[in-house]
Amino acid sequence: MTTLKISQRPVQRFASILAVSALALGLSACGKTEDPTVGQRMDTVPERTEQSAATTTPSVETRMEQSAANAGNAVSNAGERAMGAIDDATITAKVNAELARDADLSALKINVDTVNGKVTLNGPAPTTVARDRAETIAKAVEGVTEVNNQLVVSAS
Repeated sequence: MTTLKISQRPVQRFASILAVSALALGLSACGKTEDPTVGQRMDTVPERTEQSAATTTPSVETRMEQSAANAGNAVSNAGERAMGAIDDATITAKVNAELARDADLSALKINVDTVNGKVTLNGPAPTTVARDRAETIAKAVEGVTEVNNQLVVSAS
């Protein structure tokens, strides 16, 4: 029987080593997390994209709305400035036309400038009466809000 005991020891030792190794591998595997496979990572892409879009979409929409509003305001302001320039040019032309109708003022080089409906008259005037009449004519033109009479009475 001694022979039997000697031959069984290496088998038992081998079985014990195998069992301990299996246990060690099992325990070491429990502590590790498996990296997701390429397929698993690809499966999560649509979800992450939707989540990202859901969180960024309001800010993009808000920015687009603000940009549209700013563009609308810019166009409106440009239109108002253009209308103001047209109105000022029209006022200047009308004041010049009315001054040209007056016998005493038509021969004079009166400079008429208009900014936002405010007319400035510069140049010579033959008399104080003519100077005052030029101001009265300018005030009578539609759209004039104020007249700055800088006409200088020249001594004759």
